[in-house]
Amino acid sequence: MRTKMMHRKNFNVLTVIGVIAMVIFTISCIYPFIYMVLLSLTSSNTAVLRLQDISLKGLSNYYYVLKSRNFLRSLFNSVLVSVLACFFNNIISAMAAYGFAKKRFPGNRFLFSLFMLTLMVPGQVTLIPDFLIMRSFNMLNTYLSLYILIINAFGVFLVKQFMDSVPDELLEAAKVDGCPEHKIFIQIALPLLKPVLVSLTIFTFVNIWNSFLWPLVAVTKSDMYTLTVVLSLLKAQYTANYGFIMAGATVTFVFPFILYITLQKQFVEGIALSGVKG
Repeated sequence: MRTKMMHRKNFNVLTVIGVIAMVIFTISCIYPFIYMVLLSLTSSNTAVLRLQDISLKGLSNYYYVLKSRNFLRSLFNSVLVSVLACFFNNIISAMAAYGFAKKRFPGNRFLFSLFMLTLMVPGQVTLIPDFLIMRSFNMLNTYLSLYILIINAFGVFLVKQFMDSVPDELLEAAKVDGCPEHKIFIQIALPLLKPVLVSLTIFTFVNIWNSFLWPLVAVTKSDMYTLTVVLSLLKAQYTANYGFIMAGATVTFVFPFILYITLQKQFVEGIALSGVKG
C-alpha cells in the first residue's frame, strides 16, 4: 500500500512538472506573436514595447498599411500564387506518388531514391540555374514562375508514405471490375489521400506565403510583388515606425494562421497516417 502511494505521488509530481514545462514552452512559442500584435497597436520608433504606448489609435496602422501603395495588390498576388501552388502541387504529387507506390516498373526504387536525393540540395544552390531557365522561357514576372518551383520531391515523398498504406487489393478489385486507370486514381485513390493532401496543402501554402528570396529574384514589376517583398520595402521606408511595420507583419501572419486553425485536425491526421505503412 505504501509503495502504491509513493508511486502515485511520484506520478503526480512528474505530471505537474510536465504540465508546467508544457505551459512554459507554449508561452515561449506564442510570445513573439503576441508581442508583434501589441507593438502593431503603437506608434513606437523602437522595437521595445511599452504598455503605455498601446492604444486603439494604433489601429490606424492597419488602415495605413492596407491603404499603402501595392499592399492590397501584393495580398492578392500572395493569395493567388499560394492557392495555385497548393492545387498543382497536390495534383502532381498525388499522381507521382500513385505511380511510385502502386505501379511496378523497371528502376522504380532507384528512380524514387534519386528523386529523394534532390531534397538534400539547398534551394540557394539552384537559385541561379532556376533564374536562367525561367528567363530562357520568358517566364519571369509571371505567376507561374512564382509557384512552379514549389513542386518538388517533398510532396511526392509525403503522399507516397500515405499511399503505401492503401491496400493494393482495393485498386485491383476496381481494375477487375473494368474501371479505367484514370477513374481508379480520381474516384478511389484521391478520396483516400484527403488527410495527407490537407497536410501537404498547409505545408505548401506556408512555404509559398513566406517565400521571399525567389519572388525577389523572379519578379521585377511592382504590381507582381508578393506580401513578403512589399513588407521588406515597408521596413526600408518606415524604419522609424515599428507599429506600422508590425501591422503589416500581423496582416501577413493572419492568413496561414487561419488556414492552419481551420484544417488542424486533418493536418495532424495526415501527418500521423503518413508514417504508417501497410
